[in-house]
Amino acid sequence: MVIVVKAGGRALNKNMDGIVKNLAEVSRREKVVFVHGGGDIVTEISKKLGIEPKFVMSPEGIRSRYTDEKELEVYVMVMAGKINKTIVSKLLALNVPAVGITGADGQTLLAERKKRIVIVDERGRKRVIDGGYTGKVIKAETGLIQLLLDKGFTIVVAPIAVDSEGTLLNVDGDQAAYAIATALKASNLIILTDVEGVIIDNVVVPEIKSSSIERIIEKIGPGMNRKVMLAGKAVEEGVDRVVIASGVIDNPVTNALNGKGTVVVKG
Repeated sequence: MVIVVKAGGRALNKNMDGIVKNLAEVSRREKVVFVHGGGDIVTEISKKLGIEPKFVMSPEGIRSRYTDEKELEVYVMVMAGKINKTIVSKLLALNVPAVGITGADGQTLLAERKKRIVIVDERGRKRVIDGGYTGKVIKAETGLIQLLLDKGFTIVVAPIAVDSEGTLLNVDGDQAAYAIATALKASNLIILTDVEGVIIDNVVVPEIKSSSIERIIEKIGPGMNRKVMLAGKAVEEGVDRVVIASGVIDNPVTNALNGKGTVVVKG
C-alpha cells in the first residue's frame, strides 16, 4: 500500500527538517509520495525579483494566489526547483532514494485552466476576472509514480499541473494530494498543517465521518473546510482514511499515522 503525505508551506517553513526526517523513517517501511506546498517562499522570491504577488478573495472567504504569466514563471522555478530539490536533497542525505517531479511530468496531474474566476474586491463587491494560470485538477495519471515506487523511490511532487494544451498551471496542493491518493487508492492520506487538526468550538475533533461533513462544514474555517471536503471525497473514492494533523511537532507523519489529529473515515 501507498501513503500520500501533503505538507503546506507554513508547516514546511517551521519544520522542514523534522518533516523530512520523519518521512525518511516512514519510507523505510512504506511506499511514500510526498506533495509539498510553499506559497510563502514563492511570495518571498517574487518580491526579490521585483514582482509583487497578487492575492484574491473568493466569495467563500478563501484567500488564494492569483497567478499571472510573470508569477507563473516564479511559481514554477521555486516549486519545481528550489523547494522540490531541497526536499529531495535532504532525503538523499538521510540515505533515502528520492526523486522529485512535478504534476506536469508524465502528465501526472491533468488540470483545467480556470478561464474566469469570481472574486470579492476591496469594497466587498463580486467581480469576474480572467482566471490567469491557475488550474483545477481533474485527473491524476499514476503511471510514472507507480513506476518510480516499484523501483523503490520516495517521490516528492510539486503542485504544478498541465492542461490538455500543454500549459503549465499552478494548482492547489491539497487538490493535487487528493487526486494522487485517490488514483493510487492510498491506505492513508496525511495532510500536515500548522494546527493540530480540525478545530470546532476550540476543540480538536478526533474523528469525522464522511456522511457528517455537510452538517458541520459551516462550523469550520474557510482554509480548513476545503481540506475536510476533499478528505470526505477521498475516503468515499477508495482512500482508507485521511488524517489532518500538525506538521510542526516532532515526528509529524508518525503522529498522524497513529491517529493523532483529525481522522476522516467513510461512514
